[in-house]
Amino acid sequence: MRPIQMVDTKTQYLKIKTEVDAAIQAVLDSAVYIGGKPVQDLAAALGQYVGVKHTIPCANGTDALQIAMMALDLQPGDEVITPSFTYIATTEVVALLKLKPVFVEVDPRTFCIDPAALRKAITPRTKAIVPVHLYGHAAPMEEIMSIAKEHGLYVIEDNAQAIGCDYRFADGRVAKTGSIGTIGATSFYPSKNLGAFGDGGAIFTNDDALAHKLKMIANHGQEKRYYHELVGCNSRLDAIQAAILNIKLTRLDEYNKARKQVAAFYNQAFTGNEKITTPFVASYSDHVYHQYTLILNDVDRDGLSAYLAEQKIPSMIYYPVPGHRQKMFGSLGLTPQNMETTDWLTERVISLPVHTEMDEEQLTYITGHVLKYVNQ
Repeated sequence: MRPIQMVDTKTQYLKIKTEVDAAIQAVLDSAVYIGGKPVQDLAAALGQYVGVKHTIPCANGTDALQIAMMALDLQPGDEVITPSFTYIATTEVVALLKLKPVFVEVDPRTFCIDPAALRKAITPRTKAIVPVHLYGHAAPMEEIMSIAKEHGLYVIEDNAQAIGCDYRFADGRVAKTGSIGTIGATSFYPSKNLGAFGDGGAIFTNDDALAHKLKMIANHGQEKRYYHELVGCNSRLDAIQAAILNIKLTRLDEYNKARKQVAAFYNQAFTGNEKITTPFVASYSDHVYHQYTLILNDVDRDGLSAYLAEQKIPSMIYYPVPGHRQKMFGSLGLTPQNMETTDWLTERVISLPVHTEMDEEQLTYITGHVLKYVNQ
């Protein structure tokens, strides 16, 4: 059996090595490393795939979120509502811009923001909502957009973990996550469903004026070189990463399908076991399984993780310390909140390997050992 990895980027690369190597060489031959045709091509292809008018490639997913908030002219002290149960980047940029993060609960089934909690958290200082499509499952965007419209709020979709996920509206319309809010932000970190060979990110919007502003902010606040109209930053996707992503984007649906097949195998093995809750998929959402995350019931989660490690099976806990308990927010005067659902989840979730290169032998081995430990 091949060694089991949480993410097998090397084997994935070897399958497209000839194309990738040629694309990298073409960039080297052109000697155009910043901007250029590969970046332009990626922006156009991503926009078409996601279904938005404007795509602005940038240096990473965290920058994508930061630039989005800068473009919306949020002011120090403005409140931004976001789930606590997410990677720190989602809320880190809120604090960095001296905005106030307002943490809310998630739905314990989908791990995504709870609209009821969202409604309760809105105050006169609230200016934006950042729903996170966590683990590859969509947040309830139709309800979120309705709430945002009612209160005049911006919506920034954190789509770092769900690119390619379809959202189904009540009227039957289907849209990709990242295309629904005021702005969408995504990451091309190597382990993502659409991963580069280094850092990378992108910003999506259908607003012409906002797109113009986003582009300027990502490029030192300038439209014309050396004429800086806005305070911006330096956040550009380099041409080599764009060239690689152009190749991988054509396979994104295939990659997501492979992840779904892994999840289906796990589901079949674990369904019916009272000690394991498999990932829930809401009627409105597709699931592209950036992570395959279980909820354990009356199981020693750390004991299971240690046992799997002994069997050379990796596992991860996303995320052991939620945002509302992170020390970094103490400087903002935030005190730890009582968030029962989030705290309950952080004590019980565990993620198993899921990626495009897994085979049945590996999956049989993993599920067998999980069940052996859980049922002992």
